[in-house]
Amino acid sequence: MKIQEILDGKPVLGLPKGHFIAGAFVQGSDGALMDSFDPGRGDVFAQFANGTEADVSDAVSSARNAFQIWSQTPPAERAAVLNTAAAMLRQSAEHIAIIETLDCGKPLNESLADVRGAARAFEYYAGATDKIQGDTFPLPHGYLGYSTYEPVGVTAHIIPWNFPISTTARSVAPALAAGCSAVVKPAEQTPFSALLLAELLSKAGLPAGVCNVVTGTGARVGAPLVAHLDVDQVTFTGSVATGQNVMRSAADHVTRLVLELGGKSPIVVLNDCDEHRALDGVLGAIFENAGQVCSAGSRLVIERGMHDRFVEQLVIRASNLTIGHGLRDPELGPVNSPEHLAKIDGFIDRARDRGAEILTGGTITSDPESGKGWFYRPTIVADRAYNDELVREEVFGPVLTIQIADDAEHALDLASDCQYGLVAGIYTENVSAALSFARDIDAGQIYINEYFAGGIEVPFGGNKLSGFGREKGLEGLKSYCKMKSVVARID
Repeated sequence: MKIQEILDGKPVLGLPKGHFIAGAFVQGSDGALMDSFDPGRGDVFAQFANGTEADVSDAVSSARNAFQIWSQTPPAERAAVLNTAAAMLRQSAEHIAIIETLDCGKPLNESLADVRGAARAFEYYAGATDKIQGDTFPLPHGYLGYSTYEPVGVTAHIIPWNFPISTTARSVAPALAAGCSAVVKPAEQTPFSALLLAELLSKAGLPAGVCNVVTGTGARVGAPLVAHLDVDQVTFTGSVATGQNVMRSAADHVTRLVLELGGKSPIVVLNDCDEHRALDGVLGAIFENAGQVCSAGSRLVIERGMHDRFVEQLVIRASNLTIGHGLRDPELGPVNSPEHLAKIDGFIDRARDRGAEILTGGTITSDPESGKGWFYRPTIVADRAYNDELVREEVFGPVLTIQIADDAEHALDLASDCQYGLVAGIYTENVSAALSFARDIDAGQIYINEYFAGGIEVPFGGNKLSGFGREKGLEGLKSYCKMKSVVARID
């Protein structure tokens, strides 16, 4: 598949149109199809199945039957399958990355990093598969007490459109490592990488039915999957409103949940920071994937003493970011849909009505080479009050809002005043100030002097409206395990 041919409009061949159930691609029960759009051009590039409740039932039944086999597979054998999948992902990285870019719009290098990160996730959890072990308890003489971890069962994975391959891997890999089976529902905007991953896992030796993918809308597929009586655990990444609905539905069967619901994360810059490193960090924190990142650093909380010179340089660099189709690998790609583009623009229109000063950007644009696509210029908004909509609400786009702090203590107050609690970052050369900030702010993950630092080894998840539960790291395995305690009288 040649990139230039795709950019010239040549059809993309060989993409699956069906669901992946019981180890094979199958047509949807009613044959309904949906269009998948290339955000960089705003054009349809493929079609896929719009599933039904019947398709969900078939997938869950397949997962339940396969669970009996996979959960009894020796851990070392499960590890071998996951390691093989990791190697195959690396071999297929360019192909999958191209499809990912066509599906969600992000620059090709970002998609390549996501695929390689997915491979690393399978490799990491392959190494953990044969190390899931319990403990013994210090009971009185004559008693033996111990615990074991068992796979929870059939797991459902509701995947967002902003990081399709990454989010699928970070939850499916630990589920499979623990011995669970999975049913994946990718976002209707970005179905293909989950389908390709399920096929790859099958080729890597995963038994049929252990990983299934049903594509389609939230109403036709997501809702019946979450509500299914035979689903034992749900991992959901998405909006607060949808997450609340998932919680209500899961409550009917007391289904276990991991919820990651987004954020409005602060990135604090203090007077004593390494300015060049901070500039790079702030730019990457908000403009990666066109700001469509749940943990994006969308609030710059900056100490007054360096505000003017720092923001001046930040505006220059943001205004010079290259924009274009993701396959040309620009610095800023498109947003995912025209509906989301209008939502971002609505935030800025309302901010203008409130008297906000837009330092750069603030307008819809298009690919300068084709004149097509769904793009929003990188946007920076001058100092806003703590109760402003741009400070309180998640825009989920390339929009950075500034807040000015008088000192480090005031910066902590501003950063903490938020209904979300997913991520926070700080740039400072003062180790004590950095660690105090990390201690005192209510967020699930803290970055010091490098935003988005870490990897699959570091647990990730939020507090407050950002949800609960943790993915990644060894902590992520616990979502897919249930503990059993055993006590025996042996006198």
